[in-house]
Amino acid sequence: MIWPEVRDDLALLAGYHSPQIEVDVRLNTNESPYAPPDSWKEDLHEGITKIDWNRYPDREAKQLTENIASFHNVLSSNVVAANGSNEILQSLFLAYGGTGRSAGIFEPTYALHSHIARITGTEVISAERNSSFGIDQETAEAVIAQKPNLIFLCSPNNPTGIVESKELITYMLEECLKVGSLLVVDEAYSEFSEWSSVELVKDDAPIVVSKTFSKTWSMASARLGYLLGPETVVKALKDVLLPYHLDGFKQIAGRLALQHVGEMNSRVMSLTSERERMAEALQHLPIQQWESGANFILFKPLPEANISGQKLWELLLERSILVRNCSSWSRLENCLRVTIGTPEENNMFLGALEGILE
Repeated sequence: MIWPEVRDDLALLAGYHSPQIEVDVRLNTNESPYAPPDSWKEDLHEGITKIDWNRYPDREAKQLTENIASFHNVLSSNVVAANGSNEILQSLFLAYGGTGRSAGIFEPTYALHSHIARITGTEVISAERNSSFGIDQETAEAVIAQKPNLIFLCSPNNPTGIVESKELITYMLEECLKVGSLLVVDEAYSEFSEWSSVELVKDDAPIVVSKTFSKTWSMASARLGYLLGPETVVKALKDVLLPYHLDGFKQIAGRLALQHVGEMNSRVMSLTSERERMAEALQHLPIQQWESGANFILFKPLPEANISGQKLWELLLERSILVRNCSSWSRLENCLRVTIGTPEENNMFLGALEGILE
């Protein structure tokens, strides 16, 4: 028997995943440590009783789209929802990438940007961030000069937490207008930072912003994301998305979540406060850390700690605390990333870290 073979270029790629290990404190995947509010659960319980399970869901997800548009003060024609922001990213590559096309990416950054690019046969134009993991204007200019079809910015950046300035993104948008590139700003964590590129979205500007319900809305299990962008881009994405791709349950879950903005804002404020408390605590340890505008902190042991990042990750795991080992990322040798958890979880992490580094 001759077995069908996977594409040669895919055979060389490793899948993207994070370890799922049973531990007492799981701080490795940037999830919210808090469940959605009970009032949302009660609303959802009632909402799902109204689903006609034998019928296809609303193909356009009109009510959800209108609610998202209202939340961001844009038109519904500027919104498209999908199964997590990763499906949004994939759809962008399906519509604007592919064979003979390219995407500009600034490393280190979210690994799925380059991963989906390669899956879709899109050439990756990779540029290095500066020593502080920011993007210099000269670097951005050099990438744009190569006229990639797509340019990806993750802000706050994963895994570094760096927030790109409004000045840089505005400059890049102006340059993209000159060469026909689409600027994609991945804002999975922007609610934890001080500004959002959503304010730059309009029908005559080649910029889109991807968002997710996974982090600030405590809905990682629901897999719901969306994009805000020009009507022409939204239409292009709808053309490549599968029919009825967004199920009825998910549409109701997202719509109802948008009725609980106060609870979401409260969780964001709590986690931001905890992030600052943890950053302050890490300053008193032989640790280098990077200023974060997200719900996580990137750090690594300093030479005087006499321990590698891998060993530190292993010793934390022995204490039933799981953080993300980022050593496989470009230029992040010995780096770990800790998600901001509940105060109790954060205290357990800090206590374990102090004990190991003493």
